[in-house]
Formats: sequence, C-alpha cells, structure tokens
Amino acid sequence: MKGDVRTHSASSSIFVYESTHRTSFINYVASILKEKEEEETVEELQHEKIKPYTRKWEKKFSSMCMDLSLCMGRINYFWAKTRLQFNMDTITELNLIAKKDSLMSMQHECDVQHDVPAVFFSTSGYTGNFFHEFNDGILSLYITSQHLSSKIVFVILDFHDWWLTKYGNILSQLSDYAVKDFDEDTRTHCFPEAIVGLRIHHELSINSSLMEGNKSIVDFRNLLDQAYLPRIHSLIREEEERKAQEKFFESMYHTWKIPFKVGMKVHKTVHQLKRPTLAIMSRNGSRPIMNENFLVKMAVKIGFQVEVLRPKCTIELAKIYQVLNSSDVMIGVHGAAMTHFLFMRPGSVFIQIIPIGTAWAAEEYYGAPAKKLGLKYIGYEILTTESSLYDKYELDDPVLADPTRVTERGWQITKKIYLQGQTVRLDLIRFRKQLVEAYDYIIDRI
Repeated sequence: MKGDVRTHSASSSIFVYESTHRTSFINYVASILKEKEEEETVEELQHEKIKPYTRKWEKKFSSMCMDLSLCMGRINYFWAKTRLQFNMDTITELNLIAKKDSLMSMQHECDVQHDVPAVFFSTSGYTGNFFHEFNDGILSLYITSQHLSSKIVFVILDFHDWWLTKYGNILSQLSDYAVKDFDEDTRTHCFPEAIVGLRIHHELSINSSLMEGNKSIVDFRNLLDQAYLPRIHSLIREEEERKAQEKFFESMYHTWKIPFKVGMKVHKTVHQLKRPTLAIMSRNGSRPIMNENFLVKMAVKIGFQVEVLRPKCTIELAKIYQVLNSSDVMIGVHGAAMTHFLFMRPGSVFIQIIPIGTAWAAEEYYGAPAKKLGLKYIGYEILTTESSLYDKYELDDPVLADPTRVTERGWQITKKIYLQGQTVRLDLIRFRKQLVEAYDYIIDRI
C-alpha cells in the first residue's frame, strides 16, 4: 500500500487515501463545506481482507490434496485441513481499504507521523514451535524487509511480549525503530508505504533470485552473527571474570590455606590440543535418545569435545547460539529443534537422526536447507531395531513395514505414532561410522 497510509486498530483496518495534494487554504475551506456530501458519496476504491501470516497456501494445498496422489504420499488433505483450521483461526484479519482523498481522511487524523514504511505481521499461528518461529516469522521478516536497510517500522498483530524478548536482538538488526503493538496502540499511525504480511520462499531457505542483491541464506546467517555476537562477547567476558575469580580464590587457598565457602567450585584446566567440538541437541520429551550417555562416551573416545544442549524456553537464545556457533558438529533427532542448524557456521557438520516415519520431512525441512547453508549434512535413518516401535508392533505391521501408508492416514495419527510414541536407542556400532566421518571431515578442514 503506497500513499497516505493510516492505521485504525479499533476496526482492524489500514486505510490508504488517494492524495490530491491540496495547496490552497481556499480549496481546503471549500472542501469543509462539502464535508457532509463527501461523507455520503465517497466510495471505497478497493477493499481487501488479509490474515498477515505466511502459510496461507495451506488452504490451496489442502484443496489440491483431495487427490492424495498430488501430495507425494506424505501429507494428505486431512492433515493440511486440520493444521489450517488450527493455524489461521488464531490470526487477526485486517481490512485493507483504499479511498479517495477527502474529508473522510479527517476522521483518521495522524497521531504519529512516520517517514519510513511499515511491515504488518502476526506473531500468532504456529508461534511456540521453534521451526515455525524462524521459518514463518524471523526468516520471512528478513526476506520481506532486508532491502529497506533497517529503515522500517514493524507493526505486530497478536503481540506476545515473550516473542519480542526472545527475538529482539534479531529485530534490532532489521529495523532502527521501535516495534508497534497494533492491537494495544490505538493511536493513528501514518506511513508513506505499508507491506501487509510476510513473504516466504521455501522451508528455512531463501531464493536468491527473488532477493535484492541476490541475498542468500548465508547472508541471513551473517545477520544472526551481527545480532548475537555482541551478547556473546559479553557472556565470554562474564565467564572470564568468573574463572579469574575462581583462580584468585584457588591461589589464596594454596598460599594462605583459606578455606573455600561451602558450594564453591573450582574447575581445573587441563592444557591440551583443541579437539573438534560436538554439540548434541538432547530431547527430554518425545523421540529422546535412550542411550545418549553412551553416545557421549563414544564421541569422546573418537576425539570430540562434547557438549549436551537441552534447549528450554527459559534459556537465553544467545547462549545456545554461542555454543553452536563455536561447534564443529551438531547431532539431533528430527524435530523442531533441528532449526538450530541455522546457528552453525557454514562448513560445519549437521547429523540428523531420522526416526521411522519421518524421512521425507527430515530431508524437506532440515536436510535440504542445511546443504544450502553450506553445512555437510549427514542423514542417519534408524533401523526398526533402533526404534521403540520395534517392541510394540510386528515386523509386518504397516507402522514398521510401510510408514508412508500410515502417515497418509492423517497428521494426528502421524503425530501420535511416529512423533510422540517413539524413542530411539542407537546402534552405536553402526552410528560410529557417522561420527568418524564427521570427525575426519573436520580434521581435514583444520
């Protein structure tokens, strides 16, 4: 929307008035005399409705999937329809109204005048799922706004304080202006231009041919660096100060035999050659690795320095970014947490453990995008004997013998059986080959 753009949150509307550039006080007075006539005769030039959320194609997709053969045997009509209803019902619908410039515009006098464009979008929908927060939100926000070089105001519908707290570092790289809460800020905000809704290319990917300057997913990754490195440097300084304090108390103890306070810990440093670092994204709910402790021990014996990450909503995202940004390899079981591969440096290794019934989604949502980022991707499809489903079903049961057939029965069944009802116990002899391949790859790069 370009021109005289004005918000009206009470009616969930955004108006754009056709400008006539009045230059005469006489003409203005004349128009006042015609106010009543204008109010009665002015017509809307255009009126559209939009829910400013990226995944609106799911409605088309669900219709197309009435013929399951068009869905590649993976995602069916009932799955898409269920997700669509749950998703889009949570999104506020906006009225986009174009009108002739008249005294009607006086009804929406500007309380706040902005000289830069605005982007309107919703933080509802699948918000709360890390994959969708990045794919449908942050990455799409970058695609939509990066060409404006931070000279833009973000106006958020269905606003969540925690979302802004979580992603504020990234938003500060995309905009030089404070975020506006469309629902709570009832003032009339006026803009020279507005983009309503976000653009999306593909799952966790950017189509460079559609971007100004041929920006790519690597450029987005560089933006994440800019967003988080200042905080990471602060965290490093805090850690150095903590270690210096511990070293001081340790020296005091050895020199003056001053006893430590109860609970004080001193970490002894062992000087050694830097080993390749491996981060394991641990799952405590569905699809956990039941023999994770043995996986850690095996990785250490191979030569890795291992850190086990257990992402929680209470953990500052910069701290997770700090670990993965400095890791050479990331391992995790297929799920939304695999979105964290975006935090890995290009040239690193991403090993995705793929449970039964998730092969297509694992490649589509994480494997293919990881390769585009420049990661070495290793997909490890587990055997039936590595799944807890092996103990629940006969080998000839479709759950084990033909997962595709089962997933076509709908999202709820797929979720219940393969996502929520499955745990993984790795065949460590078999999986060791993946770890050695990753280790050799990193050593060769070094």
